[in-house]
Amino acid sequence: MDIEIRPYGPEDTLAAAAIWNTVVEDGVAFPQMETLTEETGQAFFLEQSFTGIAFDRDTKEIAGLYILHPNNVGRCGHICNASYAVKKGVRGQRIGEKLVRHCLEKGRELGFTILQFNAVVGSNAPALHLYEKLGFTRLGVIPGGFLNRDGVYEDIIPHYRLL
Repeated sequence: MDIEIRPYGPEDTLAAAAIWNTVVEDGVAFPQMETLTEETGQAFFLEQSFTGIAFDRDTKEIAGLYILHPNNVGRCGHICNASYAVKKGVRGQRIGEKLVRHCLEKGRELGFTILQFNAVVGSNAPALHLYEKLGFTRLGVIPGGFLNRDGVYEDIIPHYRLL
């Protein structure tokens, strides 16, 4: 795989939405319950401060994406938030790490000073391992903060990292 992270373009909408929707439908990582259509997906990806696309130059396919946006407004507007999605079948190949590293740089470039994750699901071992590796700080545990697709509540672990 020869992955480059590039900005989202409208031509990416269907592939990016399909990857995003897989995570939503799995119901174990993203807080969203509604999937994206071509129309809502394009609006969603364009409204972010930045949407990054992991493009595989070898296969000419999108392997993953991330969204980056303010976590809050006004006096807390310097804190950003992000979400990452990697296509099934290519997970475990460090694409997520490339997305997070790119996001850290892009956040800094856009003037943010902190990247905060509000809801890292406690059972998401790959994400927890990656964030620890990249120097994020765990802020504690929110018991039962995430509703899994199966109806069971699970802990979430907020994280942050200075940019």
